[in-house]
Amino acid sequence: MATKAHQSRRVVLFASWLLGGACMAMTPHASPGGLHSQPLSRLEQRRMDIDSELATLANYSLRSGTGAIGYRSTYHTDEVHSEWVEIDFGSEFPLDEVVLVPVIRRDAQTEFQADGFPKRFRLIAGTADDREGTVIAEYADDQNILPRSAPFVIPCNAHSASWIRIETTHLSIRAFDERYVFQLSEIMAFSGQENVALHKNVQSKSNRRDGFAWDKNFIADGFVPYLMDAATGKKSVAFMSRINTNTLPSLTIDLGESHPVSGLHLHAVDPSDVLPQALPSDFGIPKKMTLEGAKQADFSDAELLLNLQLDSIYDMAPVMMWPFAENTNRYFRLSINAPSSDPRSLDTPRFGFAEIELLSSGENIARGKPISATDALINPQRPLSLLTDGRNMYGTILPIRNWMEQLARRHDLETERPLVEQELKMRYERQQTNLHRLGWLSTVLAAGIVLILLIDRLLRMREIRGIEQRIAADLHDELGANLHTIGLLSD
Repeated sequence: MATKAHQSRRVVLFASWLLGGACMAMTPHASPGGLHSQPLSRLEQRRMDIDSELATLANYSLRSGTGAIGYRSTYHTDEVHSEWVEIDFGSEFPLDEVVLVPVIRRDAQTEFQADGFPKRFRLIAGTADDREGTVIAEYADDQNILPRSAPFVIPCNAHSASWIRIETTHLSIRAFDERYVFQLSEIMAFSGQENVALHKNVQSKSNRRDGFAWDKNFIADGFVPYLMDAATGKKSVAFMSRINTNTLPSLTIDLGESHPVSGLHLHAVDPSDVLPQALPSDFGIPKKMTLEGAKQADFSDAELLLNLQLDSIYDMAPVMMWPFAENTNRYFRLSINAPSSDPRSLDTPRFGFAEIELLSSGENIARGKPISATDALINPQRPLSLLTDGRNMYGTILPIRNWMEQLARRHDLETERPLVEQELKMRYERQQTNLHRLGWLSTVLAAGIVLILLIDRLLRMREIRGIEQRIAADLHDELGANLHTIGLLSD
């Protein structure tokens, strides 16, 4: 019995040795930190979370046609040069975040990418009494900021400031001539939902004006290289109407009650969904407009809030934004003083917008409110309610801050997802390899167990034969002794 237990232990030890080798072969060599240290289930869940969140974020839809681009510094022959841009808000605000919108170029290999975005820069914020300012954030090119075509969001944690400055010490290349420049399409500074940098005073170390599309003031004009393409909401066509030149039209929005209003956003007629576009990007946008506010419906107490003059295509964009001193009124009237002409019929001017927004603390309070117009703008096929339905050709119109944050978030997720996918692919390949190894090891283990069992059976059979021989020998000896004893007794 002891020999049999000893043989069984040998079988168990051999099987454990084989299984241990298999487990060691299948154990992944995890790297400390990052994606390598996360379990497979968490990585798969992360990929699902990224895909779910991407489906809710605004898409990258880029403008086309002609328009203002942004700010460009003097060019240099090497990257180590100091350039800066400063925006004075005029008053002190608690800043939640600053958004840098890059100038975007078309690249033959990588499609669209930021052009002239600084490699190393810092954000400084200060007040009228503090001209030196405080460094809010500092970034270097080793922090994976580039490549990108999305806005870059800098958290400010409600830091109080009346001015901000972007300082760069290392420039990047302008692609078309490989000169080093500092370029930005827009700088936005948000206090709550309000962009307090909009149309404020801009200063810069250098300012290179190449034609009409580049100027330091374009960095705070509210024009960005994107179309507002939200992932949610049903699409809506823009309002369009012919204009009777004998009577210049006006539109009136009734807020229902008096509200403090401090901004106007006009969304231009959405470009056609074919390439090339059928109409120019300034189609339907009047050259001159005025915005008035009043508490009385007849505008007997009207106050002039904005006097707009759009002299050229560089004064227009898909989303045009103007701030003004906060004014509390119920009725707001947008009057067209000089309409645009229809390129298909120069004698028949057109008027059209996708949306008219009135801003109160950065929120559109005109959405869903009734709007009326003079007879010159009546179009039975496209009701005036299209101007305040809160939607454009792509879906819901977002607050500007949310729009920029969603584009920045999309960039982060689209940068992270390939890394997660690559790690999952490596894990799956490793699992497949381990599965093949386990198959071979299982075969070897099964063969080893069968071999050991056969050897054990042979050893036990040999032991039984030995026992039989010993018993037979003992019986023979005992029988011989008994017979000898009987013989002696017989004698």
